Amino acid sequence: MSKMSYASASMGSGSRTARRTFEFGRTYVVRPKAKHQATIVWLHGLGDNGSSWSQLLDNLPLPNIKWICPTAPTRPVTVLGGFPCTAWFDEGELSEDGPNDVEGLDASIAHIANLLSTEPSDVKLGIGGFSMGAACALYSAACFAQGKYGNGSPYPINLKAVVGLSGWLPGARNLRNKMGSNDAARRAASLPVLLCHGQCDEVVPYKYGERSSQMMSSAGFRYVTFKCYEGLGHYTVPKEMEEVCQWLHTRLGA
Repeated sequence: MSKMSYASASMGSGSRTARRTFEFGRTYVVRPKAKHQATIVWLHGLGDNGSSWSQLLDNLPLPNIKWICPTAPTRPVTVLGGFPCTAWFDEGELSEDGPNDVEGLDASIAHIANLLSTEPSDVKLGIGGFSMGAACALYSAACFAQGKYGNGSPYPINLKAVVGLSGWLPGARNLRNKMGSNDAARRAASLPVLLCHGQCDEVVPYKYGERSSQMMSSAGFRYVTFKCYEGLGHYTVPKEMEEVCQWLHTRLGA
Protein backbone atom coordinates (compact mmCIF):
# COMPACT_ATOMS: atom_id res chain seq x y z
CA MET A 1 0.00 0.00 0.00
CA SER A 2 1.36 3.37 -0.91
CA LYS A 3 0.53 7.06 -0.95
CA MET A 4 1.45 9.44 -3.72
CA SER A 5 0.89 13.08 -4.49
CA TYR A 6 0.78 15.08 -7.69
CA ALA A 7 1.22 18.82 -8.00
CA SER A 8 -0.31 20.50 -11.00
CA ALA A 9 -0.01 24.10 -12.05
CA SER A 10 -2.73 26.24 -13.55
CA MET A 11 -2.80 29.90 -14.43
CA GLY A 12 -4.70 31.98 -11.92
CA SER A 13 -5.81 35.60 -12.27
CA GLY A 14 -3.25 37.80 -14.00
CA SER A 15 0.18 36.21 -14.09
CA ARG A 16 -0.05 34.39 -10.77
CA THR A 17 0.30 30.63 -10.95
CA ALA A 18 -1.94 28.65 -8.61
CA ARG A 19 -0.76 25.17 -7.67
CA ARG A 20 -3.05 22.39 -6.57
CA THR A 21 -1.52 19.34 -4.93
CA PHE A 22 -3.49 16.11 -5.03
CA GLU A 23 -2.73 13.69 -2.19
CA PHE A 24 -3.81 10.22 -3.24
CA GLY A 25 -4.77 7.74 -0.54
CA ARG A 26 -3.81 4.11 -0.06
CA THR A 27 -3.43 1.72 -2.96
CA TYR A 28 -4.61 -1.86 -2.48
CA VAL A 29 -3.23 -4.65 -4.68
CA VAL A 30 -4.82 -8.03 -5.42
CA ARG A 31 -2.11 -10.37 -6.67
CA PRO A 32 -2.85 -12.84 -9.50
CA LYS A 33 -3.46 -16.39 -8.30
CA ALA A 34 -1.97 -17.97 -11.43
CA LYS A 35 0.28 -16.77 -14.28
CA HIS A 36 0.21 -12.95 -14.47
CA GLN A 37 -1.29 -12.02 -17.87
CA ALA A 38 -3.04 -8.70 -17.25
CA THR A 39 -3.08 -5.80 -14.80
CA ILE A 40 -6.18 -3.65 -14.31
CA VAL A 41 -6.39 -0.48 -12.24
CA TRP A 42 -9.90 -0.34 -10.75
CA LEU A 43 -11.32 2.99 -9.57
CA HIS A 44 -13.91 3.42 -6.83
CA GLY A 45 -16.85 5.84 -6.79
CA LEU A 46 -17.35 9.14 -4.97
CA GLY A 47 -16.66 8.91 -1.22
CA ASP A 48 -15.38 5.32 -1.36
CA ASN A 49 -11.84 3.90 -1.22
CA GLY A 50 -9.77 1.20 -2.89
CA SER A 51 -10.23 -1.33 -0.10
CA SER A 52 -13.89 -2.23 -0.67
CA TRP A 53 -13.43 -2.93 -4.38
CA SER A 54 -10.21 -4.89 -3.80
CA GLN A 55 -12.18 -7.33 -1.64
CA LEU A 56 -14.85 -7.80 -4.30
CA LEU A 57 -12.32 -8.19 -7.12
CA ASP A 58 -10.28 -10.69 -5.10
CA ASN A 59 -13.25 -13.08 -5.28
CA LEU A 60 -13.72 -12.96 -9.06
CA PRO A 61 -12.78 -16.07 -11.09
CA LEU A 62 -9.99 -14.28 -12.99
CA PRO A 63 -6.79 -15.85 -11.61
CA ASN A 64 -4.46 -14.30 -14.21
CA ILE A 65 -5.36 -10.67 -13.46
CA LYS A 66 -3.58 -8.40 -11.00
CA TRP A 67 -5.88 -5.69 -9.66
CA ILE A 68 -4.60 -2.33 -8.45
CA CYS A 69 -7.16 -0.36 -6.44
CA PRO A 70 -6.00 3.17 -5.60
CA THR A 71 -7.82 5.66 -3.37
CA ALA A 72 -8.74 9.09 -4.68
CA PRO A 73 -7.65 12.35 -3.01
CA THR A 74 -9.97 13.94 -0.45
CA ARG A 75 -11.19 17.24 -1.87
CA PRO A 76 -14.19 19.59 -1.69
CA VAL A 77 -16.85 18.42 -4.17
CA THR A 78 -19.18 20.97 -5.75
CA VAL A 79 -22.12 18.60 -6.19
CA LEU A 80 -22.00 17.96 -2.40
CA GLY A 81 -22.03 21.68 -1.62
CA GLY A 82 -18.26 21.76 -1.13
CA PHE A 83 -18.20 18.91 1.38
CA PRO A 84 -14.78 17.17 1.24
CA CYS A 85 -14.64 13.47 0.38
CA THR A 86 -12.63 11.09 -1.79
CA ALA A 87 -13.11 12.10 -5.44
CA TRP A 88 -11.07 11.62 -8.61
CA PHE A 89 -12.03 15.14 -9.75
CA ASP A 90 -14.45 17.89 -8.78
CA GLU A 91 -17.94 17.48 -10.19
CA GLY A 92 -20.93 19.79 -10.26
CA GLU A 93 -24.07 18.99 -12.24
CA LEU A 94 -23.55 16.12 -14.68
CA SER A 95 -23.03 17.34 -18.23
CA GLU A 96 -21.92 15.93 -21.57
CA ASP A 97 -20.24 19.26 -22.33
CA GLY A 98 -17.64 19.27 -19.52
CA PRO A 99 -15.35 18.31 -18.04
CA ASN A 100 -15.21 21.26 -15.68
CA ASP A 101 -12.16 19.98 -13.80
CA VAL A 102 -9.68 18.97 -16.51
CA GLU A 103 -6.82 19.59 -14.08
CA GLY A 104 -8.21 17.16 -11.51
CA LEU A 105 -9.03 14.55 -14.15
CA ASP A 106 -5.57 14.79 -15.70
CA ALA A 107 -3.91 14.44 -12.28
CA SER A 108 -5.95 11.32 -11.49
CA ILE A 109 -5.35 9.58 -14.79
CA ALA A 110 -1.65 10.46 -14.61
CA HIS A 111 -1.62 8.74 -11.20
CA ILE A 112 -3.31 5.70 -12.78
CA ALA A 113 -0.85 5.69 -15.70
CA ASN A 114 2.01 5.86 -13.22
CA LEU A 115 0.65 2.79 -11.40
CA LEU A 116 0.57 0.89 -14.72
CA SER A 117 3.94 2.12 -15.98
CA THR A 118 5.99 -0.35 -13.93
CA GLU A 119 4.09 -3.48 -15.02
CA PRO A 120 5.99 -6.12 -17.06
CA SER A 121 6.06 -5.47 -20.82
CA ASP A 122 4.32 -8.76 -21.66
CA VAL A 123 1.32 -8.00 -19.43
CA LYS A 124 -1.84 -6.45 -20.92
CA LEU A 125 -3.00 -3.25 -19.24
CA GLY A 126 -6.53 -2.05 -18.53
CA ILE A 127 -8.55 0.42 -16.46
CA GLY A 128 -12.01 -0.03 -14.97
CA GLY A 129 -14.19 1.69 -12.45
CA PHE A 130 -17.57 2.44 -10.94
CA SER A 131 -19.48 5.75 -11.20
CA MET A 132 -16.91 8.57 -10.95
CA GLY A 133 -14.24 5.87 -11.27
CA ALA A 134 -15.90 4.78 -14.52
CA ALA A 135 -15.78 8.40 -15.70
CA CYS A 136 -12.01 8.37 -15.10
CA ALA A 137 -11.62 5.05 -16.91
CA LEU A 138 -13.52 6.34 -19.96
CA TYR A 139 -11.59 9.63 -19.89
CA SER A 140 -8.39 7.53 -19.89
CA ALA A 141 -9.69 5.71 -22.97
CA ALA A 142 -10.26 9.05 -24.73
CA CYS A 143 -6.78 10.27 -23.78
CA PHE A 144 -5.23 7.00 -24.97
CA ALA A 145 -6.93 7.38 -28.35
CA GLN A 146 -5.96 11.05 -28.68
CA GLY A 147 -2.42 10.26 -27.49
CA LYS A 148 -2.49 13.05 -24.92
CA TYR A 149 -4.00 14.25 -21.67
CA GLY A 150 -6.49 17.10 -21.59
CA ASN A 151 -3.58 19.51 -20.97
CA GLY A 152 -1.76 18.30 -24.09
CA SER A 153 0.97 16.21 -22.42
CA PRO A 154 1.59 12.81 -24.09
CA TYR A 155 -0.44 9.88 -22.73
CA PRO A 156 2.08 7.07 -22.07
CA ILE A 157 0.12 3.82 -21.57
CA ASN A 158 -0.92 1.27 -24.22
CA LEU A 159 -4.38 0.26 -23.02
CA LYS A 160 -5.96 -3.05 -24.01
CA ALA A 161 -9.33 -2.89 -22.19
CA VAL A 162 -11.53 -0.33 -20.42
CA VAL A 163 -14.60 -1.03 -18.26
CA GLY A 164 -17.08 1.52 -16.93
CA LEU A 165 -19.94 0.62 -14.58
CA SER A 166 -22.72 3.16 -13.87
CA GLY A 167 -20.59 5.98 -15.27
CA TRP A 168 -20.24 8.55 -18.04
CA LEU A 169 -17.55 10.05 -20.25
CA PRO A 170 -16.72 13.63 -19.20
CA GLY A 171 -16.77 15.83 -22.28
CA ALA A 172 -18.41 13.12 -24.40
CA ARG A 173 -20.07 15.67 -26.67
CA ASN A 174 -16.67 17.03 -27.81
CA LEU A 175 -14.95 13.67 -28.30
CA ARG A 176 -15.56 13.31 -32.03
CA ASN A 177 -14.02 16.73 -32.76
CA LYS A 178 -10.81 15.73 -30.96
CA MET A 179 -10.25 12.54 -32.96
CA GLY A 180 -8.76 14.21 -36.02
CA SER A 181 -5.63 12.16 -36.75
CA ASN A 182 -5.26 8.73 -38.33
CA ASP A 183 -3.29 7.61 -35.27
CA ALA A 184 -6.17 8.60 -32.99
CA ALA A 185 -8.65 6.69 -35.16
CA ARG A 186 -6.38 3.63 -35.17
CA ARG A 187 -5.94 3.66 -31.39
CA ALA A 188 -9.67 4.13 -30.79
CA ALA A 189 -10.47 1.24 -33.11
CA SER A 190 -8.01 -1.00 -31.26
CA LEU A 191 -9.43 -0.53 -27.75
CA PRO A 192 -12.34 -2.66 -26.48
CA VAL A 193 -14.64 -0.79 -24.08
CA LEU A 194 -17.42 -2.24 -21.90
CA LEU A 195 -20.08 0.03 -20.40
CA CYS A 196 -22.76 -1.29 -18.03
CA HIS A 197 -25.62 0.78 -16.60
CA GLY A 198 -28.75 0.23 -14.55
CA GLN A 199 -31.95 1.63 -16.03
CA CYS A 200 -33.07 2.80 -12.57
CA ASP A 201 -29.84 4.61 -11.68
CA GLU A 202 -30.86 7.67 -9.65
CA VAL A 203 -27.31 9.07 -9.23
CA VAL A 204 -25.87 8.87 -12.74
CA PRO A 205 -28.99 8.60 -14.93
CA TYR A 206 -29.05 5.79 -17.48
CA LYS A 207 -29.13 8.25 -20.40
CA TYR A 208 -25.57 9.40 -19.57
CA GLY A 209 -24.16 5.91 -19.88
CA GLU A 210 -26.11 5.21 -23.05
CA ARG A 211 -25.11 8.53 -24.67
CA SER A 212 -21.45 8.05 -23.70
CA SER A 213 -21.52 4.66 -25.41
CA GLN A 214 -23.09 6.15 -28.55
CA MET A 215 -20.65 9.07 -28.68
CA MET A 216 -17.62 6.81 -28.23
CA SER A 217 -18.87 4.59 -31.06
CA SER A 218 -19.44 7.56 -33.37
CA ALA A 219 -15.94 8.88 -32.53
CA GLY A 220 -14.33 5.69 -33.82
CA PHE A 221 -14.29 3.29 -30.86
CA ARG A 222 -15.37 0.23 -32.85
CA TYR A 223 -15.50 -2.25 -30.01
CA VAL A 224 -17.85 -0.59 -27.54
CA THR A 225 -20.22 -2.96 -25.76
CA PHE A 226 -23.15 -1.41 -23.85
CA LYS A 227 -25.13 -3.53 -21.41
CA CYS A 228 -28.25 -2.26 -19.67
CA TYR A 229 -29.79 -3.77 -16.56
CA GLU A 230 -33.50 -3.45 -15.93
CA GLY A 231 -34.37 -2.50 -12.35
CA LEU A 232 -30.75 -1.82 -11.37
CA GLY A 233 -29.94 1.37 -9.45
CA HIS A 234 -26.56 2.93 -8.69
CA TYR A 235 -24.82 -0.22 -7.50
CA THR A 236 -23.48 -3.45 -8.91
CA VAL A 237 -24.99 -6.95 -8.79
CA PRO A 238 -23.48 -10.44 -9.27
CA LYS A 239 -24.95 -10.82 -12.78
CA GLU A 240 -23.19 -7.63 -13.90
CA MET A 241 -19.86 -8.73 -12.44
CA GLU A 242 -20.23 -12.14 -14.10
CA GLU A 243 -20.61 -10.41 -17.46
CA VAL A 244 -17.59 -8.20 -16.70
CA CYS A 245 -15.59 -11.38 -16.01
CA GLN A 246 -16.73 -13.01 -19.25
CA TRP A 247 -15.90 -9.88 -21.25
CA LEU A 248 -12.43 -9.52 -19.70
CA HIS A 249 -11.75 -13.21 -20.25
CA THR A 250 -12.68 -12.84 -23.94
CA ARG A 251 -10.85 -9.55 -24.52
CA LEU A 252 -7.69 -10.21 -22.51
CA GLY A 253 -7.53 -13.99 -22.62
CA ALA A 254 -7.12 -13.85 -18.85
